[in-house]
Amino acid sequence: MSQSSTLTFSKEQYMQWFRTIMLVRRFEEKSAQLYGQQKIRGFCHLYIGQEALVAGMVTALTPEDKVITAYRDHGHALALGVSANAVMAELYGKATGCSGGKGGSMHMFSKEHNFFGGHGIVGAQIPLGAGLALAEQYNGTKNLSITFFGDGAVRQGALHETFNMAMLWKLPAIFVCENNQYAMGTSVERTTNLLDIYKIGAAYDMPSFQVDGMKCETVHEALVEAAARARRGDGPTFLEIKTYRYRGHSMSDPAAYRTKEEVAEYKTKDPLETTKATILERGYATEAELDQIEADIMAEVEASVTFAENSPYPDASELFTDVYVESDYPFIRD
Repeated sequence: MSQSSTLTFSKEQYMQWFRTIMLVRRFEEKSAQLYGQQKIRGFCHLYIGQEALVAGMVTALTPEDKVITAYRDHGHALALGVSANAVMAELYGKATGCSGGKGGSMHMFSKEHNFFGGHGIVGAQIPLGAGLALAEQYNGTKNLSITFFGDGAVRQGALHETFNMAMLWKLPAIFVCENNQYAMGTSVERTTNLLDIYKIGAAYDMPSFQVDGMKCETVHEALVEAAARARRGDGPTFLEIKTYRYRGHSMSDPAAYRTKEEVAEYKTKDPLETTKATILERGYATEAELDQIEADIMAEVEASVTFAENSPYPDASELFTDVYVESDYPFIRD
């Protein structure tokens, strides 16, 4: 698959990409600040630098498609339309959060937006994504599932079992490796001799491609092609989308394993800046208009902090809600 897009995109698409990237970027920057103030606790994995993936996803797929990802999930939730209020409140552990305050940073969910997490176990969402696709196939819809995971999760055996079944049953699925070059602090080069991760799909005869993940255009185009394949009944696609995170693996990671030169090189490809430059170059908006969009987004993010601060914590009575389900099924006991 080409690293440069061959499609022509509209003003509306570019403006949507800019808004999505800006929202995720400013939200994540605010989250980092709040984490430093100990307003947000537990684990917190930021999406700064990788925003082109979720921006390109939203314009390529439909609201009925199912999305599932790992624990670096704030960006996916926001891009799919989960409100900044609901995401921030979840980070605060408040009852008004999208997971009722019981999921935190790593476990964002929204049935309304067909977002199925947010999963803390590395690679656990990969077979679940295949299950979502199987449900769509069984129900006879034209919807698909898209499963995101990192380059570290590729080492999990569940991926290979899933790929085998997905191809055998021709599931309407897209599997996306968000290759940001590092599994926690371990570079891809230290974990495998197969540096082109997309080639793993060849073992299952699965259509597999490497994609430039720093550009909304190439992400969008790759997902449009994969979605068309899935909806035709031709089965799954595996995309290795190469991207980069500017921050550490989590807020507790100083990322000392990377050089300043490496980070600086990737920042020259910053999707926020390149998308903004294209908009200005094509006359889709003025600098003042883009500044106003940023100001509006900053106000939205600040309002989400106020919302989270003023929201209540979950009541103790909610402790077992969504954990156990009453059933009349005659379970066999020892």
